Amino acid sequence: MKCDLKEKYTKEVMPKLIKEVYKNKMAVPKIEKVTINVGTGSVKDDNHRKYIENSLAVIAGQHFSKRLAKKSIASFKVREGGHVGYSATLRGKRMYDFLNKLVFVAIPRKRDFRGLSLKSVDEAGNLTIGFKDHLIFPEMANEDVRSSFGFSVTIVTTAKGKEKAKQFLKEMGFPFSKK
Repeated sequence: MKCDLKEKYTKEVMPKLIKEVYKNKMAVPKIEKVTINVGTGSVKDDNHRKYIENSLAVIAGQHFSKRLAKKSIASFKVREGGHVGYSATLRGKRMYDFLNKLVFVAIPRKRDFRGLSLKSVDEAGNLTIGFKDHLIFPEMANEDVRSSFGFSVTIVTTAKGKEKAKQFLKEMGFPFSKK
């Protein structure tokens, strides 16, 4: 079963939400962007950082930018300007390609997956999902695995509020838990 989130949005979700909730096509929420972040503050080896950067580039289909520390924090042994992570923002076709892979392949492969928590949606209407392991993506199945690393994915919507975002994301097909 091949499902495309962009096609589902235009053919099913938008008409249904216009009929039930919104009066105007422009008021219907949409997915604006997806940001992927990983912290590498505890990683000291440059080869391991390169492995993380290359693995993320394969998963997202886009190059990641380095994130530098804005200020020094002695207890974390971080200096201002030191490398602390990677970040990428996906929009357009790459965003929908990544979301299709995320929703229909990667999330169901999570260990003991029972659905996404509804608490993951914030007051601004954005969904943030944390992954403990990058190996749930099919691209990483054949790779030589040095070590696994975690990262977070934030899906930014134009929904006005938490409840409208939950309704919109459920209609889009995100697998939320029943609780």
